[in-house]
Amino acid sequence: MNDPLQAKAYAEADFSCADEALINRLQDYLISLSKVPSPGSMIVDLGCGPGNICERLQCLWPDVMVLGIDGSQAMLDHALQRQKAMAAELKRLTYRCSNLSSLVNQSVDLENSAALVVSNSLLHHLHDPNLLWQVTKYLAAPGAIVFNRDLRRPSSTEQAIALQQKHMQQAPSILIRDYLASLHAAFTLEEVQTQLDHAGLDHLHVNEVEDRYLEVFGTI
Repeated sequence: MNDPLQAKAYAEADFSCADEALINRLQDYLISLSKVPSPGSMIVDLGCGPGNICERLQCLWPDVMVLGIDGSQAMLDHALQRQKAMAAELKRLTYRCSNLSSLVNQSVDLENSAALVVSNSLLHHLHDPNLLWQVTKYLAAPGAIVFNRDLRRPSSTEQAIALQQKHMQQAPSILIRDYLASLHAAFTLEEVQTQLDHAGLDHLHVNEVEDRYLEVFGTI
């Protein structure tokens, strides 16, 4: 998402309720496994956008290093601006501009480095969804936790429109357009499970959450 207008719209949008819900579910899951990130460990947020989730992860676990990765410098420019305004709370947060296809070949320093790999609404943006799972395996340290949330594809155009009217009724037109496109581009539970099978990650769990999400979670 390199369009400055799109990046600005996403950076200024209020996704706080959805972001907080994601963090709460992640935290509950980690606590249930006694796998809360230890001081000095690393969390990687793939497709971090303007940094919403990165900031919450860093504030929740201030002694952990958080790395946000995104292929859009326009998005990361907003993330860096936000970080400056919260410098005291985000000392261990860094960002890197990179697309997934180049991460494995050009980021040797990140191989097997992450105790936790997260992504939020990334999978449906990828022309090759297997890239996400390849990169996840590359980044994850032994025993690492994976937690991905994305939209799931509704069964009809009418259902997609109903979801947009329910969740994004007052959003700017550019976000409404993107939201509908994202719903149509998203995957079903069965499709994601097939992706995981092909990637050798069939031990990860895929759940439908609420009326519009899928969550993928488990241990590498």
